[in-house]
Amino acid sequence: MNRKTGTEDGYFPIRTVCSLTGINPVTLRAWERRYGLIQPRRTATGHRLYSHEDIDRINEVLAMLGQGVAISQVSAMIKRRAPKPEDASDGPWANFRRDMIGSIQRFDEAALEEAYSGALSLYPAALVADKLVLPVLRDLGKAWEQGNGGVAEEHFFGVYLRNKLGARFHHGLRLGTGHRILACCMPGEGHEVGLLLFGLAAQGRGFRVVLLGSNMPLEDLPLAVRRANCKAIVLSASIDPAPLVWKTQLPALVDASPVPVCVGGGVSVRRRDAVEKAGAVPLGEDVNTALRHLAALLAPAPGDISGV
Repeated sequence: MNRKTGTEDGYFPIRTVCSLTGINPVTLRAWERRYGLIQPRRTATGHRLYSHEDIDRINEVLAMLGQGVAISQVSAMIKRRAPKPEDASDGPWANFRRDMIGSIQRFDEAALEEAYSGALSLYPAALVADKLVLPVLRDLGKAWEQGNGGVAEEHFFGVYLRNKLGARFHHGLRLGTGHRILACCMPGEGHEVGLLLFGLAAQGRGFRVVLLGSNMPLEDLPLAVRRANCKAIVLSASIDPAPLVWKTQLPALVDASPVPVCVGGGVSVRRRDAVEKAGAVPLGEDVNTALRHLAALLAPAPGDISGV
């Protein structure tokens, strides 16, 4: 239990959820009452609390609505595909994850390549990232916390993914024609996979991405963003940075930066208030939602004819 907020750890109040997803609270409550799409927990005083899975579901529904699917159809589609108790294996993804984790535990890169390439041969890269890569990363992290795995497995998988995703990213460098954005990991953050997945997805939306990698000192970013002529800074973080980052470094970056400063990843959900207090914009963990927020942030104001 979080004593400051009265909420359970891992659960978020409606204010936070609406900020992260961009949904209106009235709409969210209607989805709950009318369609049963979301079933939040309740505090002793009756306040709604939402899990990471609830946030994923909200983002999924928003994406389907964005494709022109009516909310009534969305509800029916989701309910039809809900797994039955005897069919909770998540289709082929459970098998892919099992094969991939087994190959990582054996440090068998050939088997890891076979599992990853097999998934990519059948499904779009974005779906593979969402259903396979990110869940495997979470499972490895949980195994380490529970004493069932080691840092070596995470590093092995991290190096493999950096090579694979990095190659895809560099192949797409010439495709973007939109805003340039500067993206890097916050100080102390050594995991680049989330950053690379964001960079690839941003390229797919037309952004031109300048990647600076892991553990980036924030004081160097204002000069870099000016020289690269970027329109925004996106910081990625899955682990909490040192207190000094929140107290002085991030606020100093916001003050010195000529463009908006955004924070994505798990930290932007857990420490949303700290991000906003520093003057930065929390983007959340879901890449598609983060990119919608970023596009809205950089959209020209009404009457602005200055162009992209």
